[in-house]
Amino acid sequence: MSAAFSPDGKNIVSVANTPRIWDAESGRELRKLEGHGSNVRAVAFSPDGKKIVTGGYDGTVRIWDAESGRELRKWEGLGGFVIPATFSPDGKKIITGVNSGIAHIWDAESGRELRKWEAHTGMIQSAAFFPDGKRIVTGGDSTVRIWDVDTRRELRKLEGHIEGIFSVAFSPDGKKIVTGSGDRTVRIWDAESGRELRKLEGHTGHVRSVAFSPDGRRIVTGSLDRTARVWILE
Repeated sequence: MSAAFSPDGKNIVSVANTPRIWDAESGRELRKLEGHGSNVRAVAFSPDGKKIVTGGYDGTVRIWDAESGRELRKWEGLGGFVIPATFSPDGKKIITGVNSGIAHIWDAESGRELRKWEAHTGMIQSAAFFPDGKRIVTGGDSTVRIWDVDTRRELRKLEGHIEGIFSVAFSPDGKKIVTGSGDRTVRIWDAESGRELRKLEGHTGHVRSVAFSPDGRRIVTGSLDRTARVWILE
Protein backbone atom coordinates (compact mmCIF):
# COMPACT_ATOMS: atom_id res chain seq x y z
CA MET A 1 0.00 0.00 0.00
CA SER A 2 1.16 3.53 -0.80
CA ALA A 3 -0.11 7.00 0.00
CA ALA A 4 0.66 10.61 -0.88
CA PHE A 5 -0.38 14.09 0.22
CA SER A 6 -1.67 16.62 -2.25
CA PRO A 7 0.74 19.57 -2.67
CA ASP A 8 -1.48 21.81 -0.54
CA GLY A 9 -1.69 19.17 2.20
CA LYS A 10 -5.50 19.12 2.20
CA ASN A 11 -6.03 15.67 0.66
CA ILE A 12 -4.44 12.24 0.81
CA VAL A 13 -4.59 9.56 -1.86
CA SER A 14 -4.04 5.96 -0.80
CA VAL A 15 -3.83 2.80 -2.85
CA ALA A 16 -4.42 -0.89 -2.23
CA ASN A 17 -7.07 -2.58 -4.36
CA THR A 18 -8.79 0.72 -5.21
CA PRO A 19 -7.23 4.20 -4.99
CA ARG A 20 -9.14 6.49 -2.64
CA ILE A 21 -8.94 10.20 -1.92
CA TRP A 22 -9.40 11.38 1.67
CA ASP A 23 -9.80 14.67 3.44
CA ALA A 24 -6.56 15.03 5.42
CA GLU A 25 -8.19 16.95 8.27
CA SER A 26 -11.36 14.95 8.89
CA GLY A 27 -10.34 11.58 7.46
CA ARG A 28 -13.53 11.51 5.37
CA GLU A 29 -13.41 9.56 2.13
CA LEU A 30 -14.02 11.96 -0.76
CA ARG A 31 -14.00 9.61 -3.76
CA LYS A 32 -12.81 6.32 -5.23
CA LEU A 33 -10.75 6.00 -8.40
CA GLU A 34 -12.22 2.88 -9.97
CA GLY A 35 -10.77 1.14 -13.00
CA HIS A 36 -7.69 -0.89 -12.10
CA GLY A 37 -8.24 -4.62 -12.31
CA SER A 38 -5.93 -5.62 -9.46
CA ASN A 39 -3.72 -4.23 -6.70
CA VAL A 40 -2.34 -0.73 -7.18
CA ARG A 41 1.25 -0.11 -6.08
CA ALA A 42 2.10 3.40 -7.32
CA VAL A 43 0.41 6.72 -6.66
CA ALA A 44 1.43 10.38 -6.89
CA PHE A 45 -0.14 13.81 -7.24
CA SER A 46 0.95 16.14 -9.99
CA PRO A 47 2.88 19.19 -8.73
CA ASP A 48 -0.18 21.42 -9.19
CA GLY A 49 -2.40 18.92 -7.36
CA LYS A 50 -4.90 18.68 -10.21
CA LYS A 51 -4.03 15.15 -11.36
CA ILE A 52 -3.14 11.80 -9.85
CA VAL A 53 -1.13 9.04 -11.48
CA THR A 54 -1.52 5.39 -10.45
CA GLY A 55 0.13 2.16 -11.56
CA GLY A 56 -0.78 -1.40 -10.73
CA TYR A 57 -0.43 -5.13 -11.08
CA ASP A 58 -2.85 -5.02 -14.01
CA GLY A 59 -0.01 -3.56 -16.09
CA THR A 60 -1.66 -0.19 -16.60
CA VAL A 61 -0.84 3.39 -15.70
CA ARG A 62 -3.76 5.76 -15.28
CA ILE A 63 -4.14 9.50 -14.84
CA TRP A 64 -7.12 10.84 -12.92
CA ASP A 65 -8.70 14.21 -12.35
CA ALA A 66 -8.10 14.81 -8.63
CA GLU A 67 -11.24 16.90 -8.20
CA SER A 68 -13.80 14.71 -9.94
CA GLY A 69 -12.08 11.31 -9.82
CA ARG A 70 -12.61 10.91 -13.56
CA GLU A 71 -10.09 8.81 -15.47
CA LEU A 72 -8.32 11.01 -18.01
CA ARG A 73 -5.85 8.62 -19.60
CA LYS A 74 -4.73 4.99 -19.53
CA TRP A 75 -1.56 3.30 -20.78
CA GLU A 76 -1.51 -0.45 -21.34
CA GLY A 77 0.98 -3.05 -22.55
CA LEU A 78 3.94 -1.89 -20.47
CA GLY A 79 5.36 -5.40 -20.29
CA GLY A 80 4.81 -6.09 -16.61
CA PHE A 81 3.21 -4.79 -13.46
CA VAL A 82 3.89 -1.19 -12.54
CA ILE A 83 5.51 -0.31 -9.24
CA PRO A 84 6.83 3.28 -9.48
CA ALA A 85 4.97 6.07 -11.27
CA THR A 86 5.55 9.74 -10.59
CA PHE A 87 5.48 13.17 -12.19
CA SER A 88 8.40 15.39 -13.13
CA PRO A 89 8.78 18.61 -11.09
CA ASP A 90 7.06 20.64 -13.83
CA GLY A 91 4.27 18.08 -14.20
CA LYS A 92 4.92 17.60 -17.93
CA LYS A 93 6.42 14.09 -17.78
CA ILE A 94 5.78 10.84 -15.94
CA ILE A 95 8.34 8.14 -15.16
CA THR A 96 7.17 4.54 -14.74
CA GLY A 97 8.99 1.28 -14.10
CA VAL A 98 7.90 -2.33 -14.37
CA ASN A 99 8.99 -5.66 -12.94
CA SER A 100 10.86 -6.57 -16.14
CA GLY A 101 13.32 -3.72 -15.55
CA ILE A 102 11.95 -1.45 -18.29
CA ALA A 103 11.54 2.28 -17.62
CA HIS A 104 9.25 4.57 -19.59
CA ILE A 105 8.97 8.34 -19.75
CA TRP A 106 5.61 9.67 -20.93
CA ASP A 107 4.24 13.01 -21.98
CA ALA A 108 1.71 13.65 -19.22
CA GLU A 109 -0.60 15.73 -21.41
CA SER A 110 -0.69 13.80 -24.70
CA GLY A 111 0.12 10.34 -23.36
CA ARG A 112 2.88 9.92 -25.94
CA GLU A 113 5.78 7.64 -25.04
CA LEU A 114 8.93 9.76 -25.01
CA ARG A 115 11.56 7.25 -23.85
CA LYS A 116 11.83 3.54 -23.17
CA TRP A 117 14.89 1.61 -22.03
CA GLU A 118 16.13 -1.28 -19.94
CA ALA A 119 17.15 0.43 -16.72
CA HIS A 120 17.76 -2.62 -14.53
CA THR A 121 18.26 -6.35 -14.91
CA GLY A 122 15.45 -6.95 -12.43
CA MET A 123 12.37 -5.28 -11.01
CA ILE A 124 12.29 -1.48 -10.78
CA GLN A 125 10.92 -0.72 -7.34
CA SER A 126 11.36 3.04 -7.19
CA ALA A 127 12.00 6.04 -9.43
CA ALA A 128 12.13 9.80 -9.08
CA PHE A 129 13.05 12.88 -11.04
CA PHE A 130 15.87 15.11 -9.83
CA PRO A 131 14.58 18.51 -8.71
CA ASP A 132 15.97 20.02 -11.94
CA GLY A 133 13.87 17.58 -14.01
CA LYS A 134 16.85 16.77 -16.24
CA ARG A 135 17.87 13.53 -14.54
CA ILE A 136 16.13 10.49 -13.08
CA VAL A 137 17.13 8.10 -10.34
CA THR A 138 15.87 4.50 -10.41
CA GLY A 139 16.21 1.73 -7.85
CA GLY A 140 16.06 -1.94 -8.72
CA ASP A 141 18.06 -5.20 -8.51
CA SER A 142 20.72 -4.12 -5.96
CA THR A 143 21.77 -0.89 -7.67
CA VAL A 144 20.65 2.71 -7.90
CA ARG A 145 21.17 4.37 -11.27
CA ILE A 146 21.09 7.97 -12.41
CA TRP A 147 19.99 8.71 -15.98
CA ASP A 148 19.90 11.66 -18.34
CA VAL A 149 16.25 12.23 -19.23
CA ASP A 150 16.84 13.31 -22.83
CA THR A 151 19.47 10.75 -23.90
CA ARG A 152 18.71 7.83 -21.50
CA ARG A 153 22.47 7.73 -20.87
CA GLU A 154 23.50 6.22 -17.55
CA LEU A 155 25.37 8.90 -15.62
CA ARG A 156 26.06 7.05 -12.38
CA LYS A 157 25.63 3.62 -10.86
CA LEU A 158 25.40 3.62 -7.07
CA GLU A 159 26.59 0.30 -5.69
CA GLY A 160 26.74 -0.86 -2.10
CA HIS A 161 23.42 -2.50 -1.29
CA ILE A 162 23.46 -6.29 -1.56
CA GLU A 163 19.72 -6.80 -2.09
CA GLY A 164 16.95 -5.04 -4.02
CA ILE A 165 16.24 -1.32 -3.67
CA PHE A 166 12.69 -0.63 -2.53
CA SER A 167 12.69 3.14 -2.15
CA VAL A 168 14.63 6.23 -3.23
CA ALA A 169 14.16 9.88 -2.25
CA PHE A 170 15.95 13.20 -2.62
CA SER A 171 16.92 15.70 0.02
CA PRO A 172 15.05 19.01 -0.34
CA ASP A 173 18.10 20.68 -1.90
CA GLY A 174 18.62 17.78 -4.34
CA LYS A 175 22.18 17.18 -3.18
CA LYS A 176 21.64 13.83 -1.48
CA ILE A 177 19.77 10.62 -2.25
CA VAL A 178 18.52 8.21 0.41
CA THR A 179 17.77 4.57 -0.40
CA GLY A 180 16.13 1.71 1.45
CA SER A 181 16.85 -1.92 0.63
CA GLY A 182 16.05 -5.54 1.26
CA ASP A 183 19.46 -5.80 2.92
CA ARG A 184 17.88 -3.93 5.88
CA THR A 185 20.11 -0.89 5.51
CA VAL A 186 19.48 2.74 4.63
CA ARG A 187 22.17 4.52 2.64
CA ILE A 188 22.79 8.16 1.87
CA TRP A 189 24.58 9.12 -1.35
CA ASP A 190 26.02 12.25 -2.90
CA ALA A 191 23.66 12.91 -5.81
CA GLU A 192 26.33 14.50 -7.98
CA SER A 193 29.25 12.09 -7.55
CA GLY A 194 27.36 8.94 -6.57
CA ARG A 195 29.61 8.47 -3.54
CA GLU A 196 28.13 6.70 -0.53
CA LEU A 197 28.13 9.12 2.39
CA ARG A 198 26.59 7.08 5.17
CA LYS A 199 25.05 3.71 5.99
CA LEU A 200 22.28 3.56 8.60
CA GLU A 201 21.72 0.22 10.28
CA GLY A 202 19.08 -0.83 12.79
CA HIS A 203 16.10 -2.24 10.92
CA THR A 204 15.63 -6.01 11.11
CA GLY A 205 13.42 -6.27 8.02
CA HIS A 206 13.31 -4.94 4.46
CA VAL A 207 13.32 -1.14 4.35
CA ARG A 208 10.35 -0.31 2.13
CA SER A 209 10.00 3.46 2.49
CA VAL A 210 12.38 6.40 2.96
CA ALA A 211 11.94 10.18 3.02
CA PHE A 212 13.78 13.33 4.07
CA SER A 213 12.22 15.88 6.39
CA PRO A 214 11.48 19.28 4.78
CA ASP A 215 14.60 20.78 6.39
CA GLY A 216 16.79 17.88 5.22
CA ARG A 217 18.14 17.19 8.70
CA ARG A 218 16.22 13.98 9.37
CA ILE A 219 15.22 10.86 7.51
CA VAL A 220 12.17 8.73 8.25
CA THR A 221 12.17 5.06 7.25
CA GLY A 222 9.57 2.32 7.29
CA SER A 223 10.35 -1.39 7.37
CA LEU A 224 8.76 -4.82 7.28
CA ASP A 225 10.06 -5.20 10.84
CA ARG A 226 6.90 -3.21 11.67
CA THR A 227 8.80 -0.11 12.82
CA ALA A 228 9.25 3.40 11.55
CA ARG A 229 12.46 5.14 12.52
CA VAL A 230 13.63 8.74 12.44
CA TRP A 231 17.34 9.31 11.91
CA ILE A 232 19.01 12.61 12.83
CA LEU A 233 21.72 13.50 10.35
CA GLU A 234 23.38 16.37 12.21
